[in-house]
Amino acid sequence: MYDVIAVSFDSSPNRYYFATNNLKLKKSDKVIVEMENGLEIGTCKSSVFSEKKENLVFPLKHIQRKATEEDLQQYEHNKLLANEALGYAKKQAKSLNLKMNFICSTYTFDQKQLFFIYVADERIDFRELAKKLAQKYKTRIELRQVGIRDKAKLVGGLGPCGLFLCCHSFLTDFSSVSINMAKNQFLALNPNKINGVCGRLLCCLNYEDELYIELKDEFPKIGSKVKTSEGVGKVISINLFDRTYKVELDKNNIVEEALSN
Repeated sequence: MYDVIAVSFDSSPNRYYFATNNLKLKKSDKVIVEMENGLEIGTCKSSVFSEKKENLVFPLKHIQRKATEEDLQQYEHNKLLANEALGYAKKQAKSLNLKMNFICSTYTFDQKQLFFIYVADERIDFRELAKKLAQKYKTRIELRQVGIRDKAKLVGGLGPCGLFLCCHSFLTDFSSVSINMAKNQFLALNPNKINGVCGRLLCCLNYEDELYIELKDEFPKIGSKVKTSEGVGKVISINLFDRTYKVELDKNNIVEEALSN
């Protein structure tokens, strides 16, 4: 077992696990960590807990230190600089006729790299833009194109359920969601009902799909012939929650049968 803590960053709502380096940390603490692109400041999203080795990715990175007051001031200063850079990037992209919808920009804590995240309908040749940005900001520039689901994950918002978006709140990756999941759950195939704010199928269709499939396996298939106390007929509908199904014996005779335990 390893003592770890979950940390997230401005550039991604995903949670990453770090060794605590024997530091006394708690949820909401700001910490400095060493990432692939340099130093980053992140927010602890949990208290310290023990986790099995097989559930962690090695080599396990360590928390460098708890953020000091100076670190927090640098962090706020970086946010201001990144926001200014975002405005400049939008202006330059427009002058170059690049159809890019910028979402955000972030500096690494040590300002060794400046990230720009954008959405576009097609692949963008941003070499000239990257050159202009590098000349102005004298640091390594990375322009990263993401999809509209990733945009929703970064920006956040409210889902049709009235709660904060799952992708922004706790989902660490996007599982495959298909239209068959909506069919399994007997939902109306209306895009306004089964699509999220990103325009893609709701992630939550995945949550109960396995249970619906399991429950449906207990019922005769719709369209199949079954024998009832009043004769043989065709199954025309099922009700998973009442555990009943309707059988059409003829056009004017429909009976409801209970699923036997």
